[in-house]
Amino acid sequence: VRTGVTVILPHAGKLSAEPLFAGSHRLNGNGEMTGLEWLREAGLLMAPIAITNTHSLGVARDALVKWDIDQHAPSDLFWSLPVAAETWDGRLNDINGQHLRPEHVFQALAAAAGGPVPEGNVGGGTGMICHGFKGGIGTASRVLPAAGGYTVGVLVQANHGRRERLTVAGVPVGELIPASEVPLPGMLSEAHQGAGSIIIIVATDAPLLPHQCNRLAQRAGLGVARLGGLGEHSSGDLFLAFSTGNRGAIPPEFGEPGLLTAQIAVLSNSHINQLFAAVVEATEEAILNALLAAETMVGRDGIVAYRLEPDRLLAALRQAGWSPAPPVSQA
Repeated sequence: VRTGVTVILPHAGKLSAEPLFAGSHRLNGNGEMTGLEWLREAGLLMAPIAITNTHSLGVARDALVKWDIDQHAPSDLFWSLPVAAETWDGRLNDINGQHLRPEHVFQALAAAAGGPVPEGNVGGGTGMICHGFKGGIGTASRVLPAAGGYTVGVLVQANHGRRERLTVAGVPVGELIPASEVPLPGMLSEAHQGAGSIIIIVATDAPLLPHQCNRLAQRAGLGVARLGGLGEHSSGDLFLAFSTGNRGAIPPEFGEPGLLTAQIAVLSNSHINQLFAAVVEATEEAILNALLAAETMVGRDGIVAYRLEPDRLLAALRQAGWSPAPPVSQA
């Protein structure tokens, strides 16, 4: 068994009482992310997010509903349409055994906390493969002093890409680290290379409206492309972005009707390009962090997914003439 679940609590409060504006984007649709129809309709995220493997998606989704039920009084009238997403870990994991249980989701929810996020072979990323190396969970963020000091954070579950297309800093490192040197997991056939998926969650504290969140989610695909991903036919590349910037200002869906109007803030589009750039850069870095944080794993039937060794990556970059940019001097 090589699987798990990753959960995201968008804020520390009760999401049904303090919903957030959110949006989504599909780069390629051979995958699933539940709850998107309501998110597209209303532009609201109203429950935690879970990411797991394809054949345990329903368990994760139903566990989120049960958790949501437990946050309400028995007399409350409400509904729950949480976001649960998946990528396929069946090369390393006994995926058809459906080993994820509701208690695993509850444990992840109870353990969720702010601060550094574990990366690599953890949670939903435990059995994932990326560009022919061991993949998994990766994160990165950017702080934007010139755009209000807002932060953009990205979390990926990376399970996509072909070896020969892996590109880092413009260098085709996948071609320089061929399968003859670092074998592909389970002798992947040509037809099945690159057939995985990637789930990307973008979070920001900038005050964005739902259509702006859609635009941020769309830019995550550019970060995927910068490392050599292209949204192949059999890939499920689904992205979601949410903003905490108007937390507490958006009227909840349940209970008695509140004020007729709500006062919300919105980032001017004249400054949104900085957020776009942050999403692209942080997505690219998060995928690379997933690769570098992962450890070599032996999965079902003895199939091995080898990690991308940091020293081997540096050697490939230097082989191509790459060198780190010099530090910028401060006047």
